[in-house]
Amino acid sequence: MKNYYTIGEISKIYDIGRDSLRYYEEIGILNPSRDKNGYRLYKMQDIWKLNVIKDLKNLDFTMKQIKKYLDNRTVDSTKAILNSQMELIDKKIRKLKETKRSMDHRLQNIENAHKDIKLNTMKLIYLEERRVLKLNGKVSRDEEVDFLIKKLQKQYEDRLYLFGNNNIGATVSMEYIKKDIYNLYESVFFLLDPWDESYNLILDEGCYLSLTYRGSYEQSKMFIPKMLEYIDNKKYEVLSNPIEIYKIDIHETSCIDEFITEIQIPIRKK
Repeated sequence: MKNYYTIGEISKIYDIGRDSLRYYEEIGILNPSRDKNGYRLYKMQDIWKLNVIKDLKNLDFTMKQIKKYLDNRTVDSTKAILNSQMELIDKKIRKLKETKRSMDHRLQNIENAHKDIKLNTMKLIYLEERRVLKLNGKVSRDEEVDFLIKKLQKQYEDRLYLFGNNNIGATVSMEYIKKDIYNLYESVFFLLDPWDESYNLILDEGCYLSLTYRGSYEQSKMFIPKMLEYIDNKKYEVLSNPIEIYKIDIHETSCIDEFITEIQIPIRKK
């Protein structure tokens, strides 16, 4: 058995780059000797260290942790470093499970957006009160609506998400609808779970006239007047601004033809 190995031999045996080996030397983990030509020579003392380094790196230990461990190795310190890593792994597992649940929920949202929908058809629906997080701000273009939605999401970044969320909406200004303007919005909102206490507004329970369409948001200016005409003909009155709920939008697809939007107008009998 050889007493010394060159940096090239060590690099090949351990599949470690020469730069990494030089770095280990720089931070004091390895201390190779030099031959008469100045080339590094690694002895058996370095070999067992490389064995440990390789194993600990495979277990996702940092070089800082590895150096600290190599500088003071006992059975107790070995157990301690393994236990600490187990705790980190448990946290990662919990985080991965949370991420998986979130992905499942987002996939279900996308599936539900397409489930049992009748497009371009008006219907009366009764909705329980809904808790929402709302941000006011008059905006007039789809890009501005997206910016306002992002601004609201930023305020509650640990709670709200955009990708795969079909509970995002905007309030259409009835004042401007009367002026034949259909792309001016007064606020954006996130619909929350019924038990969520972080809401800043409640959408009242009651009767809504609903219509769902697929494609460009521009279609709202065609459907909203038809819905208002229906409301008038059926002797209903509009209680507040119409809302648009974006079931599928730019966050899930770049194909405008795949967008799904629901218009809801709160009404009651005159």
